[in-house]
Amino acid sequence: MSVTTETPQKITFRRYKDGDNKVKRLNEKIFQSSYSYKCPTYIQSTPPCQGSCPAGEDIRGYLAVVRGTEKPPVGADGKPTMPWQEYAWRRLTEANPFPSVMGRVCPAPCESGCNRNEVEDHVGINSVEHFLGEYAIANKLKFNKPNVAPSGKKVAILGGGPAGLSCAYQLVLKGHEVTIFDEHEFLGGMMRYGIPGFRTPREVLDAEIQRILDLGVKTRMKCRVGTDITLEQIRKEFDSVFLGMGAQAGRALPIADSAAPNVVTATAFLKAFNDGRLQHVGKRVVVVGGGDTSIDVATVARRLGHIAHAKPTDAELAIAGRMAHDVADISAKQGAEVTLTSIFNIDKMQANKHEIEQALAEGIHILGSLAPVGIVRDANGRATALRVAKCEAKLAGGKLEIKNIEGSEHDIEADLIVSAIGQAVDFTGLEQFDNGKGAVSTDRNYVVNGQPGVFAGGDVIRPHLLTTAIGHGSIAADGIHNFMLGRDLEKRPKIDAHQFDLMRKMAEKGLEIKEIHEPIRGTCDTNVAVHNFDNRSDRYIIPHDKLFLGHFAYVARNQRAVTTLDKDSALGNFQDRLGVLDEKQAVAEAKRCMSCGMCFECDNCVVYCPQTAVYRVKKTESTLGRYVATDYDKCIGCHICADVCPTGYIQMGLGE
Repeated sequence: MSVTTETPQKITFRRYKDGDNKVKRLNEKIFQSSYSYKCPTYIQSTPPCQGSCPAGEDIRGYLAVVRGTEKPPVGADGKPTMPWQEYAWRRLTEANPFPSVMGRVCPAPCESGCNRNEVEDHVGINSVEHFLGEYAIANKLKFNKPNVAPSGKKVAILGGGPAGLSCAYQLVLKGHEVTIFDEHEFLGGMMRYGIPGFRTPREVLDAEIQRILDLGVKTRMKCRVGTDITLEQIRKEFDSVFLGMGAQAGRALPIADSAAPNVVTATAFLKAFNDGRLQHVGKRVVVVGGGDTSIDVATVARRLGHIAHAKPTDAELAIAGRMAHDVADISAKQGAEVTLTSIFNIDKMQANKHEIEQALAEGIHILGSLAPVGIVRDANGRATALRVAKCEAKLAGGKLEIKNIEGSEHDIEADLIVSAIGQAVDFTGLEQFDNGKGAVSTDRNYVVNGQPGVFAGGDVIRPHLLTTAIGHGSIAADGIHNFMLGRDLEKRPKIDAHQFDLMRKMAEKGLEIKEIHEPIRGTCDTNVAVHNFDNRSDRYIIPHDKLFLGHFAYVARNQRAVTTLDKDSALGNFQDRLGVLDEKQAVAEAKRCMSCGMCFECDNCVVYCPQTAVYRVKKTESTLGRYVATDYDKCIGCHICADVCPTGYIQMGLGE
C-alpha cells in the first residue's frame, strides 16, 4: 500500500515560440483604425468549468471566496457574518447539496473544461469541493430554512436518489411541501446502493441527506409508487409529481445462457454488497463493462476475496438476498482473481482514468477490445467461463458499432460473471411513462411528454453521472415551481447555471440599488454596474483565447493524497482512499483559478492604460465585478486594457 499523488500534466502553453527574438510593439496595434472606434466593455461570462458542470455549480464563485477575492457579507458591526469556508460552502450548495459525496466520486467534467489546461494543468475543483464538504460536516453546518411563505402546494417525489433529493431540496426552499416516496429502507439511491462505501462513506452520505430532511422534507420509505400505492392516488393528493426512480435494474448480457445462476447484474451485485449481504465472491470473477460501475464491481470483488471451502452457491444466494451475514466469517479469506473486459481498448474505456489506474494497481486484470459472445456452462447449468471474441468498437453518429474478429474466440474461466453493461428502469406499475425504449421522454423543462404536472430527471431519462441527476432535479424544481403557480414554463437559457449575482453583492455591502430591469445591458443610467457592463452568462461560455494567458505563471496543482492499494493490501480494505486538502492547500489551489469571465482585481488594466482612462471604483461603491470602470472622455479605444485582462472580463465593443 502506498500514498501517492497524481502525475501532473505537461505544460501546454508557451508565451513565446522557439526562435522568437523580437519584441512586438503594441503601438502597431493601437493605431489601427479598425480598432480605434471601440471602447472597453465589461462582459460577465460563464467560465467553461461551470458550463461543463451538469449541476451548474457556481465554481468560479466559490473558488473566489476560497482564494479571498470575494469576501463574506459583513454585519452591522463591520465583521463577517460567517467564516469564508461557510460562505463558500453556501455558494456551492445553492446548486449541489452533496459536495462531500460529489467531491469524492464525480469524474469532474468541470476539470476537463477548465481553461487552465491551456497553461499547465486544470484547477483541482473537485478537491476544493471535497474540502468544503468536509468542513461543513465537521462544523455541523445546516441549510438555512426558507424565508418564503408556505405556498400550500404539495409535490410527490418518486425516488430518493440524487435527482429526487436535489429536486426536493430546491422545492422546499421555494416554500412547497415535499414528500419523497422510496422503496428502499434508506435514502440515497445509487449514491448508497450503487457505489461502494469506501468511495462514499455512509456517515458522509447520511450527513448530507439529513440536512435536506431537516428543511422539512417528508419521506415514505419502503413504499413503491405503482405497487404499494397507485399513481392515481398520488395525483389526487399532490399538485405535481417528479419521477426520479433511477435505473436500478441491471442489464443482462445480450448473449445466450446469460440466465445462469452465477451470472448477475452489476446493480444486483453492488446492492447486495452495500446491504451487507455479500461477504465474499468466487475465486475467479469476470466483470463485463468498461465504465465506472464495472470498476466499482471489480474493486469490490477484489476487496471481498473468496473463502476456502465455500459452497458454490453462496455468492449468488447473497446477491439474491437469501444469505446470512456471517457465512464468510467461518473461513479465511483469500484474494479473488478479478478480470474486467471491455469492448473498447483500455485507453478508450469510459471509466475515470484515475480509477482504472487504481484498479490495475490492485491486481485487477483489464482486457480491452473483447466482446462477450457466449457462456460456457457445466452439467448443472452453472457458468464456468465467459466466451469472448476480439473486436473493434467505435461510436459512429451516436451509435455503437461492434465488429467481432472471426476465429478469435476464447474462454475466460469464471466462478462468477457480472454484467456491468448498463442499467434499466423498472416501470412496474408505471408503464404509462415508458417511451418504448426503457426510459422516460421529456422536454427541456423535464416535463414528461403529454403529462402536464409530471416531471422527470436523472437516470429515468438517460443513465449518466450523479451530478447530471442533481442538475436535472434542480431544473425540474424550477419547472414544477412555475407550473404550480400557474406561470408559463419559459424557455430555458442556453447555459443553465447558478450565476454570479451583482445585485446580491451590492445588497451584502449595503449599497442602494436603483431600478434595474433584467437582462442587464449597457448600464449607462444606473448605479448597479460599471458603465457598459453586460451580463452574458446565460448564453456565452468564454474560451481560453479571450484570456491573456501570459499573465499566469506555472503553478503546480495541489493534489489530494491517494492511497493506492496493491494486490495483497486491497483484500478486506474498505477504507476511504482519498485524502482531503488542508486549508492552506485548498486556498492555494483556489488561487490557481483564472476567474474566466469575471474580474479578479489584478490592476493590469489600470496600470497599463496609457490615457489613465481606466480607474478603480471608489471603495465605498465597489464590489466584485465593480472594481474598475472607464472614463470614456479619456478613452481612445487602444484596447490595451482588453489585451492585458487575464480573465477576459474586459472586451472591446461599442462599435460592433
